[in-house]
Amino acid sequence: MKVVKVINNNLVRTYDENGNEVLAMGCGLGFKKSSGDEIDSSLIEKLYTCNDKANTNQLVKILEKIPFEHIQVTNEIINFARASLGKKLNDNIFISLTDHLNFAIDRHKNGIAIRNALLWEIKKFYNHEYLIGKEALDIINRRLGIQLPEDEAGFIALHLVNASMDEISMQKATDMAKMIQQIINIVKYHFNMELDEYSIHYERFITHVKFFAQRVLSGTIIKDQDEQFLAVLKQQCKDEYACTRKVKEFIKQEYGCDLTEDEMIYLTVHIKRITSK
Repeated sequence: MKVVKVINNNLVRTYDENGNEVLAMGCGLGFKKSSGDEIDSSLIEKLYTCNDKANTNQLVKILEKIPFEHIQVTNEIINFARASLGKKLNDNIFISLTDHLNFAIDRHKNGIAIRNALLWEIKKFYNHEYLIGKEALDIINRRLGIQLPEDEAGFIALHLVNASMDEISMQKATDMAKMIQQIINIVKYHFNMELDEYSIHYERFITHVKFFAQRVLSGTIIKDQDEQFLAVLKQQCKDEYACTRKVKEFIKQEYGCDLTEDEMIYLTVHIKRITSK
């Protein structure tokens, strides 16, 4: 294998033995390398197949900015998850989980904790993924000396659930896709703006809405409520909350599901992120 382009000291573009473009990752893989140089295959830790240009570009942007040891930990977690679950995970999890864990580690270092209001539901309905999330916290602690809170095990579990959605029924997948697109349209029309589909916040929004749609279609409702936080949110994010109310009315009319206050909080926060300039 030969270098096509050096992204950074640990990441290069190349082609595999079948002529497919791939991203090769490994400690020092791109150090002092130029286009056309041979790649030391013994240094390769991970190959990402470049099937989708947009996803590949998004992955490159993320991997350029994230510490290499965070990427290595994420790869170890994903490999463990695939072996434990015994099923295929969507390759997009390399983007979503790498970004999430890096963000979580930064938040932890700055003393910022985020409560996972879905933790009880995750333990009950996605126990296997939750247990993998607990093991992921141990991996992070062993490799980086950072002990993240249990809430993060739940967030990791959500990424695994979303990454395995290819295995749900075709009808439910179709219904979910329709619901997600309709919610996106509500946000676009409410704010009269196009959303940046290549932004990190958009990726996070879609991840949340996918899981939200799955809960609506399965009848799983978040029951935990934080009335004080909701009152503050209504004051500080009036326009975003008004948009969330439109989503609530749509879900009630189309699916007969009445959203709880916690669902309203989570949607409002994500809408605030993707519509902020």
